[in-house]
Amino acid sequence: MKKRTQLGVLSAAFLASMALSGCAGGNTASSGNSTSGSSGTTAQSSGTSGEAQAGGKILIATQSPLSGSQSSLGDAIKSGAEYALKQQQEEFKKMGFDLQLFPQDDQADPKMGVSNAEMLVSNPDVLGVVGHLNTGVAIPSSVKYEEGKLVMVSPANTGVKLTEEGKKTVHRICARDDAQGPKAAIYAKSKLNVKNAFLIHDKTAYGQGLADQVKAQFEKDGVQVLGYEGITSGEKDFSAVVNQVIAKNPDMIFFGGLYPDGGIIIKQAREKGYKGVFMGGDGLDSSDMVKIAGDAAEGVYFTSIAGDVTQTEEGKKWAEEYKKTMNKPLETFSVYGYDSMSVILNGLKEAIKANGGKKPTREQVLDAVHKTKDFQGQFTKVSFDDKGDNQFADVFIYKYSGGKSVFIGKAE
Repeated sequence: MKKRTQLGVLSAAFLASMALSGCAGGNTASSGNSTSGSSGTTAQSSGTSGEAQAGGKILIATQSPLSGSQSSLGDAIKSGAEYALKQQQEEFKKMGFDLQLFPQDDQADPKMGVSNAEMLVSNPDVLGVVGHLNTGVAIPSSVKYEEGKLVMVSPANTGVKLTEEGKKTVHRICARDDAQGPKAAIYAKSKLNVKNAFLIHDKTAYGQGLADQVKAQFEKDGVQVLGYEGITSGEKDFSAVVNQVIAKNPDMIFFGGLYPDGGIIIKQAREKGYKGVFMGGDGLDSSDMVKIAGDAAEGVYFTSIAGDVTQTEEGKKWAEEYKKTMNKPLETFSVYGYDSMSVILNGLKEAIKANGGKKPTREQVLDAVHKTKDFQGQFTKVSFDDKGDNQFADVFIYKYSGGKSVFIGKAE
């Protein structure tokens, strides 16, 4: 899933944060700014009028945590999607449409995600959704999208179940846990010489799903699993599980979960004398990881479903333009938020063309997005299979060093 001064999927400094209002009523948006339903966010427009009014208003929503402990990741998704939309607003205006971003704060909470999804489905101007960050939020929310034939393209959801339920509206451009987990385990054994490990997860669809995949690969490859424990996310003292780790003294701790908990666990483990390797998934990919863990973050490995766009000269130039336009550093999921929005907008244009230049139905947009083949995003190429998974999705390895995440390369 699942950001940095130089985070997990980008080795240039990345970080993001976004202001968000509280709960408010109403579930429609005017052509300027209007309050959404339960999340209290507003449609963001460049103030288009005149020609744009002829074809009507089109809203593309984002759903990610914009408040709370996971907001740095959620804002990266929102900001990347916003950048892609801004770049194409003028093109849509010339086509006669007022294209606006409609960001929603799902608060990393399934109930809020579903409430927001119901509001989005009830608004006929909403023709697509970029999101979510958390698989545990995406799965129940996708039930509502399916009912409303509202296409969703996720930049971050890795849970296998998401695309195994047969929903045509669900798509993702990133790799699944059954790709990320095994590759993490293989890298740990072959490159880090791990012979035994203690696995910890946060009991979420993302965290436990990833840990389960790592565990299965370890057992297949003969790496001894010395412990497998779940923690309650949000706690500040993980000494109970850390003490178990210290007693077992494994070569590696693998954590399936997000940086607010992972940062505390590694810090407390180091304080108790743990000297082994600490590894996790892309949930550890945040500049806030270093803020939480301090010096204990040094040497922490993590896999990511997103690569480093700054590895090419073109990517470096794009990253600088992003930072200049958005007035914030590029984060890992900024790029995948950008590519997810680009996929939706490409499908939207195809649907408008097929509809004779008129505003398309949700079904027409869904059909066009679902048929996406060989679409080249800023970082990843996208071709959806029948389930909505990206056939070009990959997994990458990073390591925290010198207070920032450093790109190592593709996980083989």
